[in-house]
Amino acid sequence: MKLQRKSGLRALTVGAVAISGALVLTACGSDNNSGSSPSSSTPSGSSSSGIKCDGKGQLLASGSSAQQNAMDAWVQAYQAACTGTTINYKTSSSGEGVIDFNQGTDSFAGSDSPLKPAEATSSKKVCAGGTGIDIPMVGGPIAIGYNLSGVNNLVLDASTIAKIFNSKITKWNDPAIKALNPTATLPSTKIQAFHRQDESGTTDNLTKYLGTAAKADWPYPHAKAFAGKGGQSAAKSSGVAAQVKQTDGAIGYFELSYATASSITTAKIATGASSPAEATSANASAGIASAKVVGTGSDLSLDLSSTYTTKAANAYPIVLVTYEIACDKGNKASTLPLLKSFLTYTASEAGQAKLSTAGYAPLPTEIATKVRSTVTSLS
Repeated sequence: MKLQRKSGLRALTVGAVAISGALVLTACGSDNNSGSSPSSSTPSGSSSSGIKCDGKGQLLASGSSAQQNAMDAWVQAYQAACTGTTINYKTSSSGEGVIDFNQGTDSFAGSDSPLKPAEATSSKKVCAGGTGIDIPMVGGPIAIGYNLSGVNNLVLDASTIAKIFNSKITKWNDPAIKALNPTATLPSTKIQAFHRQDESGTTDNLTKYLGTAAKADWPYPHAKAFAGKGGQSAAKSSGVAAQVKQTDGAIGYFELSYATASSITTAKIATGASSPAEATSANASAGIASAKVVGTGSDLSLDLSSTYTTKAANAYPIVLVTYEIACDKGNKASTLPLLKSFLTYTASEAGQAKLSTAGYAPLPTEIATKVRSTVTSLS
């Protein structure tokens, strides 16, 4: 499929992004960003905003819709500071982003899961003398959003979430949900569960959580393709959020930024701690801080398994980290300066500071330090 890119940066208020219902129609639809006329700066050197501009021209990228709102904010800030640059990030899915990158279409891809061994091997065809690596950049909670009249403080746990998305719990007044919400008035409304239609790192991360924290109730291996029984599908995180927003009795999963932008109520998660954990940037950061780097060489892929069964106070257990996938060596000489400059900004303190207000979680300091070093080493 030939994917089109368009020009014209959309106006954006950080943390609030217009979500179009048209995104629900197809997994191949695009949601592109590119530059408007920047304000003032120099093509190279530090701008008045503190962003170090290096390189000119256009940088193409695509992939994860989970980081769309963060990427929108970063692109707007970078292009405003760096005259003569266009960062075109086409929102599709993690799977499509990796495909585009390995076909040599894009300078980097966004993915909510690390490269699989076969994908890393394939990347060597476009990374001359090098390989594709995983660079963590965006952290955040996967919110369980719901739309249920009269219920505003819902608590769920791993088992009930697994059963809901596997069609084992089909009514909102099911005894398992009642047990977690003894003071709530739960209606007998049928549960309308929405999941991702396209292959998604968001699905992969959610099912990693379910397969670890509720293994008996989620008998499927984690995967980017949704494997649960029943339910309804929608394209991209924005599509799932749109369906939950407009459907009474609905429940779905998406990044917190989509819940925030659409004013969707999110469930708290009972983990065994003294109180259920709310989906917030700070609570997600508490979980991600326990992640371990398991990649080798320049690769910084993370193991998040310790967050799934955490009982630490205020630690939200359903998290994801979106990686920017780039070549460690063999990047195109024509775009390498701009690639490093842009990723240097996104990994910087200023870039990471934008994440909390957009519903994401900044990288913990230890991981962020490693990311900045890796970006500097790209060649």
